[in-house]
Amino acid sequence: MNSIRSNKLPRWRGFNLLEMFTTRSTGNFLEDDFRWIADWGFNFVRIPACYTLWIKNDDAYELDEMMLERMDQAVRWGSLYDIHVCINFHRAPGYSVNPERIEPYNLWKDEAALEAFCYHWQTFTRRYKGISSVDLSFNLVNEPARVDPDSMTRQDHERVVRRTEAVIHEEDPERLVIIDGFNWANNPFPELADLAVAQSCRAYLPMGISHYQARWVGGENWPEPRWPGNQPDGLYWDRQKLQQHYQQWIDLAKQGVGVHCGEGGAYSFTPHPIVLSWFRDVLEILTPNDIGFALWNFRGEFGILDSGRKDVVYEDWYGHQLDRKYLALLQEF
Repeated sequence: MNSIRSNKLPRWRGFNLLEMFTTRSTGNFLEDDFRWIADWGFNFVRIPACYTLWIKNDDAYELDEMMLERMDQAVRWGSLYDIHVCINFHRAPGYSVNPERIEPYNLWKDEAALEAFCYHWQTFTRRYKGISSVDLSFNLVNEPARVDPDSMTRQDHERVVRRTEAVIHEEDPERLVIIDGFNWANNPFPELADLAVAQSCRAYLPMGISHYQARWVGGENWPEPRWPGNQPDGLYWDRQKLQQHYQQWIDLAKQGVGVHCGEGGAYSFTPHPIVLSWFRDVLEILTPNDIGFALWNFRGEFGILDSGRKDVVYEDWYGHQLDRKYLALLQEF
């Protein structure tokens, strides 16, 4: 784990695959996704996963082997195509940013939730012990929200991370562990810089660019984006403002903590030229600081395949609609 502390985290470049993303997901990963990602020169997939998919009868301790084997398949395809697989709990026992299910307890406050959380990560650690951290990492929980005394303090978060990291590394001292920053992964946790864990940021700011017309954040009420320009948060955002935002992550990396951007991108309603201009600025800031990225997503409304954008001339790609300009931008970095 010393390589993480000395900031030797690879500058992974890739995508999020959503086959285990929600409570309704099937877990049916596609080998073509891994093949194409590798063929296009990328080396990373993040799998945001919902823990309820691999439990039975809503019992956090009764596991569904069939669904776990579907995760195994993704890990195998990653190895086959020389792609690093990062498993993330997008829904963990007691916490998710996705409102589709109300969790019976709070990961940050309730011991029962933390015990279940540790149990699941211990299960994954044992299951994949022997697979190198070159090939596989664990991203503990997606996007802890803003710090709040009633829902999650920084001390609550630190307690959860330190306990879970200890459980994982007791089983497998070499397993690479990544934590998301707080405020939905927009701000780092420098108080955890002593741990053998990397940290993950996001590329969604300003939200007026990335989530224009996104109903789940109220984006349908926002004005059409401009870049650079004034945003719904009342601030003027440009390349300099982006640099200021990412400086906290760059400073963390300079302390010796591995940093990666685990999600980023823009919803399909944002004008395509705006997306390309804004995301180029993001990548030009991250890349010189050895911070890699994973686009949300690969196939779908934020992705390079089948995004449904109205202002893109798509290229047919084996029955899919490929956004070649967006792909070319990502390949530059």
